[in-house]
Amino acid sequence: MILVLLGPPGAGKGTQGEKLAEQLGIPKVATGDVLRAAVREQTPLGLAAKAAMDRGDLVPDDVILGIMKEALDSPAAARGAILDGVVRTVPQAEGLSRVLGELGRPLDAVLLFEIQDEELVGRLSGRTVCEKCQTPYAGLEPGTTCAKCGGTLVRRKDDEPEAVRNRLKNYHAQTAPVIGWYERTGGPLRRVDALGSMEDVLARARKALGL
Repeated sequence: MILVLLGPPGAGKGTQGEKLAEQLGIPKVATGDVLRAAVREQTPLGLAAKAAMDRGDLVPDDVILGIMKEALDSPAAARGAILDGVVRTVPQAEGLSRVLGELGRPLDAVLLFEIQDEELVGRLSGRTVCEKCQTPYAGLEPGTTCAKCGGTLVRRKDDEPEAVRNRLKNYHAQTAPVIGWYERTGGPLRRVDALGSMEDVLARARKALGL
């Protein structure tokens, strides 16, 4: 099963992706993770990605898609994968469609986690993360000790209310058109209400997938 996760920052798609991956027995593949792995292993595509990052440029779509193709063609993804952060623009959606076609693998579903902007502003601006292990927390103030590793909780600058609104503006401008693209091309789009507890949202996601 190949799944693509869509949704604004703070919608919880990363957490839900991890839960679904665990239940389905397939890996969750995030763009940042595969990029770092390719750079670390010094693959040809990894070296191309590193060169772009060293210049301060965005990694080109063809490099990202090439790395994703390698990940999807690996034994670890033989039974499928959940793709998080892979599709952010229409060209990336088109590119992923080509990659899957070349691999002879269908896209089973696109899960779109939906939630109102102001709900996300409140959710993210009240979030802290451990500066050491990056575990996120809700409702705990900066300076609190992380229960997982003993590190100190901090609030990221991009989680300040105005920064969150700017991130959402960018999401609507760049990623929201992807929703229309999948609708126009007959993509298997499934909408999931992302408001509520993690368990409630997971139950909705499973229902959307027919699990």
